[in-house]
Amino acid sequence: MNARTDPGAALAAALPPLGQPGRRVAVEDLLPALVADGLLAPADAEAVARYARLSSADQHALVALARRKLKSPDGHRLLDLDVLCPWFAQRVGLPYVHIDPLKVDLSRVAEVMSSQYATRFRILPLEVKAGEITIATAEPFVTDWVDELRSLLRREIRRVIANPQDIAHYTVEFFTLARTVRGAQKNGQVAHQNNFEQLVELGRSGRSLDANDQHVVTIVDWLWQYAFEQRASDIHMEPRRDAGTIRFRIDGVLHNVYQVPASVFAAMTSRIKLLGRMDVIEKRRPQDGRIKTRNADGREIELRLSTLPTAFGEKLVMRVFDPEVLVRDFAELGLHDHDLETWESMTARPNGIVLVTGPTGSGKTTTLYSTLRQLATDEVNVCTVEDPIEMVEPRFNQMQVQHGIDLSFADGIRALMRQDPDITRR
Repeated sequence: MNARTDPGAALAAALPPLGQPGRRVAVEDLLPALVADGLLAPADAEAVARYARLSSADQHALVALARRKLKSPDGHRLLDLDVLCPWFAQRVGLPYVHIDPLKVDLSRVAEVMSSQYATRFRILPLEVKAGEITIATAEPFVTDWVDELRSLLRREIRRVIANPQDIAHYTVEFFTLARTVRGAQKNGQVAHQNNFEQLVELGRSGRSLDANDQHVVTIVDWLWQYAFEQRASDIHMEPRRDAGTIRFRIDGVLHNVYQVPASVFAAMTSRIKLLGRMDVIEKRRPQDGRIKTRNADGREIELRLSTLPTAFGEKLVMRVFDPEVLVRDFAELGLHDHDLETWESMTARPNGIVLVTGPTGSGKTTTLYSTLRQLATDEVNVCTVEDPIEMVEPRFNQMQVQHGIDLSFADGIRALMRQDPDITRR
């Protein structure tokens, strides 16, 4: 790569080299540069060098250093990967990129190379443009693949440095998902060819051909775990003419995550509706449901489902509901000083009405549950009317709205007024 392709190469050329062409970076290569740049004390570097040869051959040098939890000479800076990776990128004259999976078009980058090729060279495609492909690496001196890909893909290769742990993690994530989607699509095509009459019948009934296909099961499970990992508050599955779009709402903003073929999208929707005990055949009316699952840590997570008929199929929104986040300290809710004093004075009054409003995911329910739990002592009667009951709290008297028997919020409030309440929530 030349200085024009890799910004900062001219600066890096003037610094001591960190490695040899064609060879992976070693811990011994990094220590002198860290000392020269004032990030590591000479004594610490000597101690690390003494045991550097004991490091695993499969472990990247930056990861090996980060796991030693070294500190800068002044003791104020921990040399973790967030510090070492940008420093390493500047040293080798390549841009540093923090991999954001929400900004990666997984379907396109997975077509650039195979997962075996990416694993072999420890690289990961991040962006595909008409004349250029951006590829992340943590081994800048291993460049055999650059000319090979440039010739094969007929596009310029732009290298960037990324966290080696992120590269390894997302290589598995990106290629596994893409392979699973392709497998599900292929299975659907085979079924379409081999049993056309069955497909027509299923189409008439509104059921999905591949709702229980193992590929579809894997995709749905991945989707949920990915949403939990990204701390998404909502998962949007939106049908389009030729494909389905999946988006996550994170911190109030929707982010595009993935696009799947229309047949796979329909199967995913049916799979989720089945798990939510919804009517899979009914696609003309909005429906509600709920699913209980678990995140990677084993904690129970509930998903609230809502479908909406659209021109190209059912739009499905899943609200990610974690019972543990419903009760928070007021400081965690952002209430401090004057705001906290105002809120506590309002909720401590013997009578009155408090309205809590705001957009989806702004913390309305969390604020109310946290407040009610604080107020629900043995001396008061706390009653709620909810749709649905977000969390079962033994300190409250909670009533569920039942539209099927015409039990509305108004009916619930009217009944609660005869229950000698001190505090009610709607």
